Amino acid sequence: MLWVKAFHIIFVVTWFAGLFYLPRLFVYHAEMQAAGNDVAGHERFLVMERRLMGITNIGGALALVFGLWLLWLVPGFLQMGWLHAKLALVLLLLGYHGFCARLCGDFRRGNNRRSGRWFRIFNEVPALLLVAIVCLVVVKPF
Repeated sequence: MLWVKAFHIIFVVTWFAGLFYLPRLFVYHAEMQAAGNDVAGHERFLVMERRLMGITNIGGALALVFGLWLLWLVPGFLQMGWLHAKLALVLLLLGYHGFCARLCGDFRRGNNRRSGRWFRIFNEVPALLLVAIVCLVVVKPF
């Protein structure tokens, strides 16, 4: 079980790294677009966003696989309130991840209408979710 937990943590870190950095790329991409028509810069950002989204997808998928494996190994966790709260936050995180994928598509299609400032605020969401999830898992308040 400890190996499964270790790999779950490794892939959660990978997933969050992508979710922290991808919106930061959106900040720079949106600010570059607002500054003028830099076709080479736009193409560079598209490649970076696509590649990072791929790595983030892999990290998220494997975090979920190992997390579900842990639930299978320790079914008693499903009786604990803290886990229900954690899983609800993970669902929010999955929604955030999906929205990031949509934003990548918006940039790819040239449909981004959001500002760098909007992306700076958007970038804080996974940090808040991370704090809440880690506190639930470590403290197990209920």
